[in-house]
Amino acid sequence: MTKMNGGEVIVKSLEAQGVDRIFCVPGESYLPVLDALQHSPIDTVLARQEGGAAMMAEADGKMTGRPGIAIVTRGPGATNASAGIHIAQQDSTPMIMLVGQVARAMKGRDAFQEVDFTSFFGDMAKHVVEVDDVAMLADVMADAFKIAMEGRPGPVVISLPEDMLYDSVTADIHPYVTVRHPAPKSDDIDQLKDMLQDAQRPMVIAGGPLWDEDDVAALSRFAAAYDVPVACSFRRQRLMRADDPSYAGDLGLGCNPKLLQRIKDADLLILLGGRLSEIPSQSYELLNIPIPQMPFVHIHSDADELGRVYTPTIGIHASPATFLAAMNTPKAETLRQSPCPEQNAYQEWSATSPPHGPTPPGDVNMAEIMGYLRDVLPDTAIMTNGAGNYATWLHRFYHFRHHQSQLAPTSGSMGYGIPAAVAGKARFPDRPVIAFAGDGCFQMTMQELATAKQIGAAMMVIVVDNGMYGTIRMHQESHFPGRINHTGLVNPDFVMLGQSMGFHAEKVIKTSEFEDSFDRCMKSGLPSLIHIVIDPEAISPSRTMSEIRHAAETL
Repeated sequence: MTKMNGGEVIVKSLEAQGVDRIFCVPGESYLPVLDALQHSPIDTVLARQEGGAAMMAEADGKMTGRPGIAIVTRGPGATNASAGIHIAQQDSTPMIMLVGQVARAMKGRDAFQEVDFTSFFGDMAKHVVEVDDVAMLADVMADAFKIAMEGRPGPVVISLPEDMLYDSVTADIHPYVTVRHPAPKSDDIDQLKDMLQDAQRPMVIAGGPLWDEDDVAALSRFAAAYDVPVACSFRRQRLMRADDPSYAGDLGLGCNPKLLQRIKDADLLILLGGRLSEIPSQSYELLNIPIPQMPFVHIHSDADELGRVYTPTIGIHASPATFLAAMNTPKAETLRQSPCPEQNAYQEWSATSPPHGPTPPGDVNMAEIMGYLRDVLPDTAIMTNGAGNYATWLHRFYHFRHHQSQLAPTSGSMGYGIPAAVAGKARFPDRPVIAFAGDGCFQMTMQELATAKQIGAAMMVIVVDNGMYGTIRMHQESHFPGRINHTGLVNPDFVMLGQSMGFHAEKVIKTSEFEDSFDRCMKSGLPSLIHIVIDPEAISPSRTMSEIRHAAETL
């Protein structure tokens, strides 16, 4: 029991929870916290914009399984950071954001930079609380860790009136918080084993949070033991090695039609850990709602998610770890007595990711570049991206082979890749970390290159430049062919911009130039940037922009 001010209570609480890194943009509304951090072993990463800080914290939470921590100031600081909160909510990532707030006596008067954070973040965050009494602060901090991690993980926002942080209290700092996830009922496991015995065309879709390296290995053992192919949900390819013979591909944008048909034809579908939301469900058309067209088993750590969209034949309240532990200790007779008819799921997926890919318009073949990276990078390399058609080449032609090899927003947030790469390199400095960004996506958070330089994060950024907001342009051509409006970009010189930030930067205009450029970047020892110029026609691996326009015109 030690007397401390509010800022010290916060920092001591973070230390007690094992927090070793936070991400912030400073503000006068939380000066006591900044003051307390100077005496703390916690590494404080100074971001350039609050959205970047929040995205870094979200990415850190993805990697550690514990809440990533962002600290931002009131008003515009918090609203800037809301993009990261939304990512954490949609991605089910544990995260805590501490927000400075106007003084208690000023609330409700539309004071300078005042925002009602309970209203603003109410439907976006998992929990929002404002602490008016410093005596409650230690309790609130401990509760925030529990809430962020239990059930379906998500973001917690704590609003901190600035005058409260100066108040003193004799605080009892709470010990390290752990969360126990529910184990499945034995009757449900026995029933599912019987269903697997009878099924001829079972499928598993793996997704959601709460996975670690052991869980990914357990999923592989489960798939082999029960002879069932596994598809990964959107931007969850890290949940199964791409070279695993049970891997069936990912349920993303431009999904393999054979995989979709395989799922529709399944006589038992197991959704493990995820929610099967809009993108993986192909705009909610993959399964019938509310009752899927096949026996459907849903496993999720949050009971409220079971039956929320799809009514399961069996709803199992469990985490991936506890479910797989139960399934991987079967009696011998409960394993499938005879294998399914030849599945070929892995071969079907492999056919969509050939060594070199199709030949696109222009002088740059992104599929070949991804094939090169696939061959030269170690399994532990971390690939990050935001949103845009450029990410299609990464998802289709790079093979993820490690449970921490992918940082990508299922929310489809532009600008995510660069902050995520900063967090990834800070967390794993010895691993290659490569951020992919389109020219539009890059300019959402390019200021965080300065953050990477400041903390010595020698990551690489690959800017895929087609001179436009390509995804929106593609949709314009699909719906209003030839009627293009407000999607063209006049871009800066990305090489000069990178160099001004202290990056080793190069430009690539031909596929053949990439290998040497990549090698020079890796050997530079600096954070690096490769600006790749691609033909605007090369909008996707499967169709050109002209083909999309022509198809729309002939409807």
